[in-house]
Amino acid sequence: MEFQSLNQIFYDRVKESKDKPFLWSKKNEIWNSVTWGEAALKVKELASGLKSHGIKPGDRVVIVSENRPEWIIADLAITLIGGITVPAYTTNTEDDHQYIIKHSEAKAVIASSNILANRLALAITRTKICKLLITIDDYNGFEPEDLKIISFDEVVSFGRNTIESSSEHLDRIQPDDVSCIIYTSGTGGRPKGVMLTHKNIYSNLLGAADLLEIIGKKNNKYLSLVPLSHSYEHTAGLYLQVNLGSEIYFCEGPEKFSSNLLEISPTLTTAVPRIFEVIHDRIKIQIKNKGFLIRSMFNRSIKLGKKKLTTKINVFELMEYYSYAYLVRKKINRQLGGKLRAFVSGGAALNPDIGNFFLALNIKILQGYGQTEASPLISANRPENIKIETVGPPVRGVEVRLGDDGELLVRGDCVMKGYWRDEKTTTETIIDGWLYTGDIASIADDGFITIIGRKKELIVNSGGDNIAPTRPEGSLIFQDTIFQAMVEGDRRPYLVAIIVPEKEKVSNLTDQEINTLISEEVKKANESLSSIEKIRKFIVILEPFSTDNGLLTPTMKVRRHKVKEIYGEALNDLYGSKIK
Repeated sequence: MEFQSLNQIFYDRVKESKDKPFLWSKKNEIWNSVTWGEAALKVKELASGLKSHGIKPGDRVVIVSENRPEWIIADLAITLIGGITVPAYTTNTEDDHQYIIKHSEAKAVIASSNILANRLALAITRTKICKLLITIDDYNGFEPEDLKIISFDEVVSFGRNTIESSSEHLDRIQPDDVSCIIYTSGTGGRPKGVMLTHKNIYSNLLGAADLLEIIGKKNNKYLSLVPLSHSYEHTAGLYLQVNLGSEIYFCEGPEKFSSNLLEISPTLTTAVPRIFEVIHDRIKIQIKNKGFLIRSMFNRSIKLGKKKLTTKINVFELMEYYSYAYLVRKKINRQLGGKLRAFVSGGAALNPDIGNFFLALNIKILQGYGQTEASPLISANRPENIKIETVGPPVRGVEVRLGDDGELLVRGDCVMKGYWRDEKTTTETIIDGWLYTGDIASIADDGFITIIGRKKELIVNSGGDNIAPTRPEGSLIFQDTIFQAMVEGDRRPYLVAIIVPEKEKVSNLTDQEINTLISEEVKKANESLSSIEKIRKFIVILEPFSTDNGLLTPTMKVRRHKVKEIYGEALNDLYGSKIK
């Protein structure tokens, strides 16, 4: 059957699995499920209710909610009537929300908690077009006179009376119709609205097909952690799972990720690199508290595992690998649920040291690469051939090449329709069908892509050398005491760094002791770096980069321009003069 829309894929799966569990969420310590059939009915009811409240084909509806069943039901309902979903992060400020609602010209907003809904009500009052706020949870906040506030359940109930008309637009949805407008997280300024069509996202599902052939397509349990407002999760955590007919479990939060893995025993999950760093640190702490014999067995197991990744091991090492080292790997795997076929890492670059740690334990991490503008999947490592320092070869249906300056260019059905209300930037970003990613990369003879760094973030030192900050930063963060780091050194003779130590490891130390400890960690980090990448000086700050203080994007990327605004003078002092 020829592809028509993402909604049609959903209804095809409903026919196959009507009474099977689809969406799982935890309430009062109990996991509760919504079946495919129940979800389909809710989608139709909500779609009908939205129509009754004036939402028409082409209208934009903003969703601001943590990952939960209502998020997916809302997304499917909006697109069912020809509307366009505009996902937004729960961590956005009132100003962020106001900008997105105004810029997208949204007709309605769907929000979850009372706190979020109140923030959005305030934001909506500063716009002209939006007149409807739908709240998933009970609301008792700010109620402006010209804003209609109604509950999610009321809209669903209202829609039951006209449910027959809710899916009448289904057959009129075209592959090139816009399904969603996803605003980039804005590491360098105001976010841009990326228009993704049904066909764009479907091309990503086809691109992932060869990965899934190896991982397995049946009986999938997926643990959803990354915000659905991110293009990565919107495709991989929503529509890819719908296409697979997976059961989707909504994680209770990053702090519960490990315990949810144990409870659910998922077959597949996606995560951003910071989650892998946290799991790595927890495992290392557990082993550190064990006896000498256990520590020795674990460290030897890691060493053998890493060696097996790159070279052949001799017969005696092979015996070790399949004896006590096997038991170590098995025990660690059980801590991750025991049935995990693969972790998928995305959203940012994974530190190869962290990746090799997990691979040595026979835990498959498939590092991929993408951009919102490519729906987002561009390339990925395959389970049978993982080169963790790379982002793998292009997925099916994607062409790549390098520009004259080394910028990675991408072409295929995954490339966005354009930026919403920004034709100028669209024509600058897509030229002759090629998406200019802004990332500097190299492409090996076997097609594997290595991302060197963001074109705009490359540091050019006073000697004219190009330095990607991700490598020295990754080396710093891999050290036991360093939590976060950002390096700088543009037009300077050497690199300097801002370092945030692990809070619990320095809480009882004096400033002098902290500096001494960090100095030792920097020396260790420098051992794996080239001479131009070495960190010569640093400053220590105790307040972490976070979304709350505006120094991290919702996907945990450092807002470099914001950090430099705050700490630029202190960095300049490390050189003894100001940058001109």
